[in-house]
Formats: sequence, structure tokens, C-alpha cells
Amino acid sequence: MKLTLVVKKGKNGYLIGQLKEFPKVITQGITIEELRENIADALEMYLEDIREGYQPLGEIVLEEEIVILC
Repeated sequence: MKLTLVVKKGKNGYLIGQLKEFPKVITQGITIEELRENIADALEMYLEDIREGYQPLGEIVLEEEIVILC
């Protein structure tokens, strides 16, 4: 899966990052490397929150964890 990181200049030398595909995932960092690490952490937390609140509409037949390499 490919995601698009949109980077904007923030205050006090910070960079603000937001994922185009997941607009609620937003974070900051001093360098691009730090911003990439922080956005990965923010996405992981966002997806964990979604998982916790998931309510299936029907009977679950199978549930398994998968890994999508980026």
C-alpha cells in the first residue's frame, strides 16, 4: 500500500505532516526523518482506535491479521 505524506511548514521550525488518504492522521517533526517516524506512529494509533471501535454488521466467519508492506 502506498500513502501520500503532505508536508507543510509549521511554526518554530517544525514540519507538519498529514496523510492524504487518512486526513485525520496528522503530526509534526523537526526533520523529514522524524516526521516520517511520527506519521507512522500516528497511523498505527489511528488504526488501533478504529479496530477497538469496530462493530461487525453480521456474523464473523474468519478474522485474521494481515501485513501490508509499504
